[in-house]
Amino acid sequence: MQQPTTTYRLTVDLPDDEWQALRDLADARGAEPGELARESVRRLVALEESLTRADAMRLAMRHADLLRRLGQ
Repeated sequence: MQQPTTTYRLTVDLPDDEWQALRDLADARGAEPGELARESVRRLVALEESLTRADAMRLAMRHADLLRRLGQ
């Protein structure tokens, strides 16, 4: 059985032009502004995770010899 998901409320202050753009996009997509905001958060987090993973791999490859010696 799946446990219920905890949700949190976040208030974001947007200038009029950004709020209107978000509302217009939401309307065009048949969604609510909050849905698009949550989608944006998910995309940003996924992008940052991907960039961090790529940086970690790049550093691991650059310093593979040192990491191998430290592991001995």
